Amino acid sequence: MNTETYHVPVLLSESVDGLNIQPAGLYVDVTMGGAGHSRAILGRLGSEGRLFGFDQDADAVQNAPHDGRFTFVRSNFRFLRNWLRYYGVDQVDGVLADLGVSSHHFDEAGRGFSLRADGPLDMRMNRQARLTAADVVNGYEADDLARIFGVYGEMRNARALAAAIVRHRSVIGSVGTTMQLQQVLQPLLHPAREKKEMAKVFQALRIEVNGEMQALADMLTAAVQMLKPGGRLVVLSYHSLEDRMVKNYMRSGNQQGQVEKDFYGNVMSSMRLLKGYAQEASPEEQERNPRSRSARLRVGEKTA
Repeated sequence: MNTETYHVPVLLSESVDGLNIQPAGLYVDVTMGGAGHSRAILGRLGSEGRLFGFDQDADAVQNAPHDGRFTFVRSNFRFLRNWLRYYGVDQVDGVLADLGVSSHHFDEAGRGFSLRADGPLDMRMNRQARLTAADVVNGYEADDLARIFGVYGEMRNARALAAAIVRHRSVIGSVGTTMQLQQVLQPLLHPAREKKEMAKVFQALRIEVNGEMQALADMLTAAVQMLKPGGRLVVLSYHSLEDRMVKNYMRSGNQQGQVEKDFYGNVMSSMRLLKGYAQEASPEEQERNPRSRSARLRVGEKTA
C-alpha cells in the first residue's frame, strides 16, 4: 500500500520543526501509521541519529522505513517506557504523537471506523484486542452507553441515544453494522448537524473500544519522564478531551495541570508550553486535506 494513501500527515513541517531535531539525537514517533512524520524526522537526522516508531496496528508494519537508524515497535504507545528500556534507552531528545485516526482506517470499510461505507462494528486499532464496538453497543447497559456518548462524544442527548440502542436491542435485536447503528440513531440527530453528531458517536465508541484516554495519559506520563532537559514533546490532537490533557501535561508535567510552586512562588513544573495556544492547519492545508481541520498542534519542552 502506498504510504501517501495510508495516511496524509497533518502539519508535517510544523510538527517536525517543533521537535528541534539534533542530527545525533534520539527521537520517538509513537504513532507511525503511514510513516510520513517518521520519514521527515529521518530526513533531518545524521548518521548517528536514531528513531523509534510505534504502532499497534499490524497494517502499519509494511510502512516502516527501511533505514538502519529506524526501529519499529509494534505496540500501543502506552508502553513507551517499557519498550525503550528494553532497547537500552533511558532518555530521548523528542517524542512526537499524531493522535488522529489514519486515513487508511476510515477508508477501509471492514475496520468499522467510517460513516460512509457499511461495515462491521469493529473499531479496534489492534485487531488482536478483544473488545469491539459491537460488544459495546450490544452489551453495555444504558447508563454506561450514556456515559460514553456524553463524556467521549460530548453529546447533549447521550441518554436518549443510549435508550434508543437499548430499545432496538430488546425489540428488534442486536446492532451489527455501522449503517444499522446510524439508522437506529438518525431520528435523534439534528438534520443540519447529522454527520457531525454521528461522527461524535463513532468517536466515543472508538475511544472506549481502544481505551484511548488512559493510553494517552500513560504515554504522556512516560514521555515526560523520559525526555532529556530541553527535549521536546510534540502532539497533534483532534478533539477537546485529548487537547485538554495534552495541554495539562505540557504546562505542568501532570494530568491535572497543577503547577507546583516553591516557598517563594517560583514555578516548579518539569515541563513548559512553548506557545499559549494550539497551532491549527493553514486554510490551504485544510482545503487540501479536510481531515486536518480539527487538528491542534502543541509543543512542550522539558525544563529539568
